[in-house]
Amino acid sequence: MQKLNECIAKLKQILPEDSVLIDEPMSKHTTFQIGGPADCFVMPSTVEEAIAVIKIVKEYDVPLTMLGNGSNLLVMDKGIRGIIVNLNERFAKITRDGNFIKAQCGALMVDVSKFAGEASLTGLEFAVGIPGSIGGCIFMNAGAYDGEIKNVVHRVSAIDKEGNLVYYTNEEAQFSYRHSIFQDNDNLILEVELELQEGNQDEILAKMADLTNRRETKQPLEYPSAGSTFKRPPGYFAGTLIDQTGLKGLTVGGAQVSKKHAGFVVNIGGATAQDVLDLIKEVQDRVYKAHGVKLYPEVKMIGEQ
Repeated sequence: MQKLNECIAKLKQILPEDSVLIDEPMSKHTTFQIGGPADCFVMPSTVEEAIAVIKIVKEYDVPLTMLGNGSNLLVMDKGIRGIIVNLNERFAKITRDGNFIKAQCGALMVDVSKFAGEASLTGLEFAVGIPGSIGGCIFMNAGAYDGEIKNVVHRVSAIDKEGNLVYYTNEEAQFSYRHSIFQDNDNLILEVELELQEGNQDEILAKMADLTNRRETKQPLEYPSAGSTFKRPPGYFAGTLIDQTGLKGLTVGGAQVSKKHAGFVVNIGGATAQDVLDLIKEVQDRVYKAHGVKLYPEVKMIGEQ
């Protein structure tokens, strides 16, 4: 605790007062609206500040967690120990250079997709409905409607655990299904460079509008969630299996299998992380008993339960 307090004191010396929050409820910073307090929630405004934060945290050997938009994330009820570094709306610049788009990690995927569409660049239509930031999308190799972010990534810049700026090509990022190297190396993603193709603007925007409409009509956007709860099992669709098992509407505390789309666990009011964990376990057990198929969570779980 002494190291943590010393680390926080040092961070307060280099960052504005409103950029260092103590015992900050993580329910404010996740799309699930669930999660206990973070010991210290830090929001750098520049790359230089972010690098300085990483170096200070390393100096004091305090646990460090990176956070983007807080989608696809379940924070446990006792919260997160150590320092949370959040690069969100303060890092959201999007620029174009020919067929390349550069987006800072905090830029929302919907905004990056629409920016590409307005620039008549195709290849990112699939991502218009992904609720997270582009940094989170890279971290998870997010995908939707038969597209994955790995298909358009040219280069990723990040800060490593030593506080150095590092760069990754598409191949070096080691993308696979819902995975990237950033889940293994604790680097802080800063900016993503995407390589797209010239296309017909009307066709691009029409496809985005269609996918947006499909998402809005089929997904339970009226309730907080972390997005799709389970990974797609080989040869099946998780939502279909859950629906066929008769689990739509199954509720534990404030957590519920969506009545609209069985692939989503939603927070219908006051859900705890334990509610969600218990509901996930119940769904896994019943689906396996009924179909012999194991479901695995797609949602990342962090913190102390």
